[in-house]
Amino acid sequence: MDVVIYHNPACGTSRNALALIRHVGIEPHVIEYLKTPPSRAMITGLVKRMGVPLRSLLREKGTPFAELGLGDPGLTDDQLLDAIEAHPTLLNRPIVVSPLGVQLCRPSEAVLNILPAEGRKPFTKEDGEVVIDAEGRRVR
Repeated sequence: MDVVIYHNPACGTSRNALALIRHVGIEPHVIEYLKTPPSRAMITGLVKRMGVPLRSLLREKGTPFAELGLGDPGLTDDQLLDAIEAHPTLLNRPIVVSPLGVQLCRPSEAVLNILPAEGRKPFTKEDGEVVIDAEGRRVR
């Protein structure tokens, strides 16, 4: 299965999503989006495939969101894309693309929605939270 993750290695949620992908036996294409930001067209395509508004991918914490006035509901998608292009850290992560869908994986276990269900083994996140139990069932 071909999987792509837009990843930030400094983010625990992103690290856990990557670990879950690898845990099910898939080695994804890892794009460190702060080093190699996706293009406007790519972001627009991902948003369309997710079926969500662009605004839902904006990250507020630890970004210039407030200083740039991005909370203004009157801003157009083009204006939001301009901001993301200038400040890639505004793009929330991790975004995962698989043949089963595209999803912002917050919380990290949301990645399981777009990965195969068969053959799941127990998995515990970095913080000790159990995501897949001993019987291979998703805990939440």
